Amino acid sequence: MARWAYAEVQRTIPMAVGKQVRLFLVDGTPGGMLTAEIMNWTGHVIAASRSDLAELLRREEVQRTGIYVLLGYGVEDPDETLIYIGEGDNVGERLKMHLKPEDKGGKDFWNRAIVLTSKDANLTKAHARYLESRFINISKAAGRTTVTNGTAPPPLPLPEADRSDMEYFIEQAKIILPVLGVDALRSLPTPSEVAGSQTGTGSASPVFEMTLTNLGITAYAQETDGEFAVLEGSAARPAWVGTNHAYDKLHQKLIAAGVLIADGPAARFEKTHVFKSPSAAGAVIAGRTTNGRTSWRVPSTGMTYGQWQEQGIPLPEGK
Repeated sequence: MARWAYAEVQRTIPMAVGKQVRLFLVDGTPGGMLTAEIMNWTGHVIAASRSDLAELLRREEVQRTGIYVLLGYGVEDPDETLIYIGEGDNVGERLKMHLKPEDKGGKDFWNRAIVLTSKDANLTKAHARYLESRFINISKAAGRTTVTNGTAPPPLPLPEADRSDMEYFIEQAKIILPVLGVDALRSLPTPSEVAGSQTGTGSASPVFEMTLTNLGITAYAQETDGEFAVLEGSAARPAWVGTNHAYDKLHQKLIAAGVLIADGPAARFEKTHVFKSPSAAGAVIAGRTTNGRTSWRVPSTGMTYGQWQEQGIPLPEGK
């Protein structure tokens, strides 16, 4: 079981360096093709549904060297996000190939494509292959999506300056892709990172704790960049004991996926897992529904998650 040192926590609003992301809805509709750019970055991103592929292929950007991400959902589990990452000297030609049926070398699962190229057309084939390899490995390490690539080619040995440029490209992609709803490259907090962020400053909260004293079960969680994640090594009840609920299915799903592993009288989080809410996380820990705003607390102060959220918000007069 992982252990962390705790400190008194005051919620502060740090001086952050912002990023300007420019989105353009090509046909003026939220579900249509869109382009995305970050100010002072030479990268260019364009996203479209499979239904809009004909229009996408007419775009000059997709005739360049670059990488692409195909996205879809699992058949048996509609919450499972599937991705395929590829590269090409002419990305458009590669996308055409993926329109073929599976038995002819195409891909059936995807319903959306995202293309990343460079506005200055300076990406080479070697750059694209480096980015493809790094995107695949980062996505697999993050574990948020199911990467359908059969292999992950090793990164090409680029010159030092080129490698630095490509790593900067990746860092910008990590910012812009989540804005488009793609979290494949978004890393999860790790215990070592958490240990150094006990002040709750930056985009990370303090570490919260939830304990089932009579069962000897303790779990740890942290909100990072707007996501509530239960940390690797946390314990949970091994079976659902509450009334029928959607969280019952979530509990079973995490066990089936190997996120929760039986460990004696308790189950253990084999890896950090992001939940849609602190209540969903709390329900999986407790094996029954619970109010996550009150069940998660800062150990050193007893402050609840809800109280932490409300720090610094002035109450109405008379309250």
